[in-house]
Amino acid sequence: MLEVMDLEKSFGGIKAVDGCSLKVEQGSITGLIGPNGAGKTTLFNLITGFYAPDGGEIWFSGERINGLSPHKIARRALTRTFQIPRELKEMTVLENLMVVPENQVGERVWNSFFRPGVVRHQERELRDEALEVLEFVELIDLANEYAKNLSSGQKKLLELARTLMAEPKMILLDEPGAGVNPTLMRKLTRNIENLRQRGKTFFLIEHDMDLIMNLCDTVIVMNKGRQLAEGTPDEIKKNESVLEAYLGGR
Repeated sequence: MLEVMDLEKSFGGIKAVDGCSLKVEQGSITGLIGPNGAGKTTLFNLITGFYAPDGGEIWFSGERINGLSPHKIARRALTRTFQIPRELKEMTVLENLMVVPENQVGERVWNSFFRPGVVRHQERELRDEALEVLEFVELIDLANEYAKNLSSGQKKLLELARTLMAEPKMILLDEPGAGVNPTLMRKLTRNIENLRQRGKTFFLIEHDMDLIMNLCDTVIVMNKGRQLAEGTPDEIKKNESVLEAYLGGR
């Protein structure tokens, strides 16, 4: 579903991504691990259009996407979350979801005057859809709470909910477990597993090895800007190169 070929990105004299190649299969939960500075988040930024690569290609669902802007990539049903949640702080949890779908009738001022019935009808549909998503991620009781008042873990769940409103085929998660307490982490893990059963594909960066090893089908290891290893969680645990580069040896 996603293929990265010989991808390169430098910042000044530092090569953050150095000829990286990897694939993510449709319907999988694929983990991306590696030491700090390995280039993981830079890779996500390249895939989602926040950075332009210096070289190489990125293909998603059979279409080359490198060079496209982030919003055009998102419209192709490839969405992401961030290490630090970027919620709309002064809006409610429900409103954070309702603003996500594109091409809303009410975005054009004159429609509020000349087509108010159409605007209200679409807003009711979006509200119902958003409430259904909040029910799914177990944030329904906080629908009318300001997003700024949520805990770190709740904001991670909100990030996931917002991506679902974009109807993605594939979701990139950047450290979904960071700052999340065990109870909310179980909720997040359960959501990911349930969404995979509904046909979603996941590619996630994570430092929590228990989460990676228990959740992922495939684990890709990056080191020094390129892929070091790929395999099942059990294979990665036993890989000598990974133990040396990432886990510090035996």
